[in-house]
Amino acid sequence: MLASLGLFVFDLASFPFAEMSHRTDWRQAKTERIGARAASQYLGPGDESVSLAGAIVPEVAGSYGAIATLKKMADQGEAWPLVDGSGTVWGNFRVVGMDARRRHMLVDGTPRLVDFTLDLDRVD
Repeated sequence: MLASLGLFVFDLASFPFAEMSHRTDWRQAKTERIGARAASQYLGPGDESVSLAGAIVPEVAGSYGAIATLKKMADQGEAWPLVDGSGTVWGNFRVVGMDARRRHMLVDGTPRLVDFTLDLDRVD
């Protein structure tokens, strides 16, 4: 298991990602001052997002059905716990975007390769 989002498991058979990027922001309010730099005040944690990128090649790894499952999860608008393969709990995340690029089409239009990026945002 690479990771899981709720009951959806990312592994070689379903949705194998090769890259995971994580971004965390912190909020700082600024007030302009005359003759000096702006004053700032820490307001607390800001947005946090995770992006998973990889490829589905059904003959080797991945399933087209995994894309449909993740789209259904996104349509619900719910947040699920994100846990990586080592057991680290990242928090509750919801699906906010997915890019899928279909390549190397067969005669009937079925892609042999789908590159994907899945975007998740943290929800408290």
